[in-house]
Amino acid sequence: MALTLPRLAVAAVATTVLAVGAPAAYASLDDEARSTPPASSSPASSSGASSSGAASTVARGKPFTETRLFFGTERPDGGPAVTDKQFMAFIDKEVTPGFPDGLTIQNGRGQWRDSNGRIERERSYELILLYPTTEARKRDVQIEEIRSDYEKKFAQDSVARLDERTRVDF
Repeated sequence: MALTLPRLAVAAVATTVLAVGAPAAYASLDDEARSTPPASSSPASSSGASSSGAASTVARGKPFTETRLFFGTERPDGGPAVTDKQFMAFIDKEVTPGFPDGLTIQNGRGQWRDSNGRIERERSYELILLYPTTEARKRDVQIEEIRSDYEKKFAQDSVARLDERTRVDF
């Protein structure tokens, strides 16, 4: 069934009003993690609703930092691409000893402009590391070593890094 122009306009306005008027939950994290949650994040009542009838938001978990590293596999010098076996050997030797509690690796496809100005489309890996925010300074050194080691070992221009603060509950 096709929407007429007036109905489409009403639907667009209603969607915008709902999106703007919708409540949003925000978790604030201090520079240093706190071992206890803020007083305002007490568990919701058994009904899951506040006295006004709206669902309450409970901050769960502890402050963590999530670091994602993006490893390309094509070499700007034209050498052979990094294989799965080579990448996993790198993870076993260079990453696992510093992050023995766990990590996640995802396969990907990406593109970027290399140091020669060419657009490289390549198979890639995304490494996800989670660690308590209180360990951020120590972990930063380890993560920068991982990036540098991969760049040197596999003749890469760079390893992209993304850091986000989050809350984690295991």
